[in-house]
Amino acid sequence: MKNLAVPLSARALFLAQLLASFLFSPALGQSDGSSVVVAMYNISAPQGSQAILQCHSQRMVWTQDRIKDRQRVVHWDLLRSGPNHAMERVLDMFSVGDQRIYNGYNQGRVSMPRTAFKDGNFSLVIKDVAMSDKGIYSCNLHHHYCHLYESIKVQLNVTKSARKERRFWDGQKAVYVVLVGSTVVLPCVNRRPIWTEGNSQEDQQQVVHWDRQPPGVRHDRADRLIDLYASGERRHYGPLFVQQKMNISATAFSQGDFSLIISDIQLLDQGLYSCHLHHHYCGLHERRIFQLSVTPPVPQIPQEPTDEPQYLPNEDPNTNMVEVPPHVINVILPEQRSHFLQQLGYILATLLLLALIVLAIVLLTRHRKRQGQDFDPRKVESPPLPTVTYVGHTSCVRKECERSTPEVKSSNQEETKLDYKNNLLKEAEMTKLCSPKAIDLDREMEKPSWK
Repeated sequence: MKNLAVPLSARALFLAQLLASFLFSPALGQSDGSSVVVAMYNISAPQGSQAILQCHSQRMVWTQDRIKDRQRVVHWDLLRSGPNHAMERVLDMFSVGDQRIYNGYNQGRVSMPRTAFKDGNFSLVIKDVAMSDKGIYSCNLHHHYCHLYESIKVQLNVTKSARKERRFWDGQKAVYVVLVGSTVVLPCVNRRPIWTEGNSQEDQQQVVHWDRQPPGVRHDRADRLIDLYASGERRHYGPLFVQQKMNISATAFSQGDFSLIISDIQLLDQGLYSCHLHHHYCGLHERRIFQLSVTPPVPQIPQEPTDEPQYLPNEDPNTNMVEVPPHVINVILPEQRSHFLQQLGYILATLLLLALIVLAIVLLTRHRKRQGQDFDPRKVESPPLPTVTYVGHTSCVRKECERSTPEVKSSNQEETKLDYKNNLLKEAEMTKLCSPKAIDLDREMEKPSWK
């Protein structure tokens, strides 16, 4: 069993190494200069047309650096732990230049190695630590030419007890607890060549090349089409007709546009195209893949000539043509405040007009009512009834009554009856007749009212 255990363990170790090499091959490939695929596109174009495989990168724009500085800078910042959380700049330094300290209190007390951009040690040295020095320090590295930015944070706590001094990692940053009055070094080390080395051959550090894989061909057997350097050197590969139909703009490195232009596409041009961008100084190695498919050409349908429409004599556009001048509409847009006041004035004027109309109707109604009260027929006094005087015999009374009765205007039957009774009684008293005729007269008074 022991003899078999060793070969099995060796086989397991070999498989593990093989799997690890397969999984981590992209990372190793990136470190030795091979490209990393960042994008893939599917493009189809009709046969005989022109296609543009777009490949852009602003990080590949080349600007020659005369003083070999590459615009590298490092600066230390302090974020205080007070209630305001104020951020202040402690110092900064360029790759060719002196250190610049922003607070006069830190002169001679805070510094950084002058060989930082040679050995990659950007640590901050603080002498005679005070309680006001505590906070979170950040070491910021900027490479403006390569568009790179890196930052490291260190927290500094100050104590008065030597037993509390320690250094630990809180999961996000290093924490230093130091004694008051001591000297502390906040670490910031980055020894990548991009921060520590210059390069005399700038124009040879940037290169772009295009490859093409026909269907069924592996990537390592792809055909090279074009090489383009930042110095302006250009190399074409393949037959002459391929070199004439595929090209890159001459201003590629000044604009960051490395698109491949393919004219007069044919079925043989389809395949897998790759755009490789290499910036060896900045560590940029990118690859963009384009799958180009060629479709049949679009048939052009010939347009048959059509007869001109026939017009009636009255509809012929060439006769009786009247030029109509263009209509011009002037639109005046009032200001917002004046427009509001104008509308308010319209509303108030309308309300005032309605109030005047209502007032006129009320006054006219009152005037009509007063005229109606002055001509009330119920208040008109009726004329007095005529009085009848009896002379001599009672028969004369009856005749006189017959003469005067038709002339009386009766307004009410009951009032006429009462007045008639009163007149008869007065005549009876005046004549003082007690004859049977008087009795007949009384009976006549007792009869119902005559019509």
